Amino acid sequence: MSEQEIRELLAERTAAMQAKDPARLVAGYDPGAVKFDLAPPLRNTGTSAEYLTQWFGSFASPVSYTYHDEAITTSGELAVVTALAKMSAVPQGASEPFTLWFRSTLVLRHGDDGWRIVHEHNSTPFYMDGTMRAAVDLQP
Repeated sequence: MSEQEIRELLAERTAAMQAKDPARLVAGYDPGAVKFDLAPPLRNTGTSAEYLTQWFGSFASPVSYTYHDEAITTSGELAVVTALAKMSAVPQGASEPFTLWFRSTLVLRHGDDGWRIVHEHNSTPFYMDGTMRAAVDLQP
């Protein structure tokens, strides 16, 4: 049952992204969640619907967001989800969408209110050829 509940939380996250609904997206987080996200800063604590409102406003289209190859491991009240994530949207002022594949790891804790994300780590690899460029052109 735990894995199904976690898959439902992942589905809700993708639906909230598509709807560009920040309140709905942060509802899946524990209030003290620690995030290592794609955007600065290096570490963020808590949940911020305000930041997401600004970020969603930078897109002229819905945000397509899907998880791929997700692996879910549960042990008691903790769970870990590892996945590849694919995000695509049309930025304001652009005519074509961008697509970004990146790595995503979620740690969840089960409490009285169900599964909540307590840690999120998203990352893109970088080219280790001296350029230090993010490898945003990778696809599985």
